[in-house]
Amino acid sequence: MNKAQLIDAVAERLQVSRRAAGEAVDAVLDGITGAVVSGDKVSLTGFGTFESAKRPARVARNPRTGEQVRVAAATVPKFRAGQAFKDAVNGAKGSAKRTAAKSTAKKAVAKKTAAKSTAAKTTAAKRPMAAKAPVKTTAKKTTAKKAVAKSTAKTATAKSTSKRAAARPVARKTAAKAPATKMAVKKTAAKSTAAKKSTAKKATAKKR
Repeated sequence: MNKAQLIDAVAERLQVSRRAAGEAVDAVLDGITGAVVSGDKVSLTGFGTFESAKRPARVARNPRTGEQVRVAAATVPKFRAGQAFKDAVNGAKGSAKRTAAKSTAKKAVAKKTAAKSTAAKTTAAKRPMAAKAPVKTTAKKTTAKKAVAKSTAKTATAKSTSKRAAARPVARKTAAKAPATKMAVKKTAAKSTAAKKSTAKKATAKKR
């Protein structure tokens, strides 16, 4: 396909006149050429990239005579085909295989990323639990010890109170018995004195 045939194809595809199609093709080519000449890169996604490249001076060989010829340094245009362009040239099968390979690679990367993220979350979740567990255990032990100490103190206080309460009635009974005992002693002494006096009187009466 030459330029004229390309213009015809564009005119038929866009349903425009051949003149309008020719102007459109010329505008595209002029734009690409001007950009590359000025040192810019023209990248058409899926189709390819137009750019300029510097070629150093070199020594070449004339294929007819075999003589060596020095070639000066130059700036040459360069075109790199895009992947879609390559796939179209290679055929639908090649495109499908590459697409499947890319999809598989992306899935594998996604799985690895998900696995790493899950592992990181699990590690982050375990670390705080491991750090907090000893603190909680220590706090529970301290609370249990305090409860035991309080219970022991209450038991000791209750025992002391019960002993005091038991001792008070005994003391009261003892205090109550003491006066009664004194009174009994006094009564016994009085009876003994009266008995002695009575015996003495009887003895005196017999003598008379």
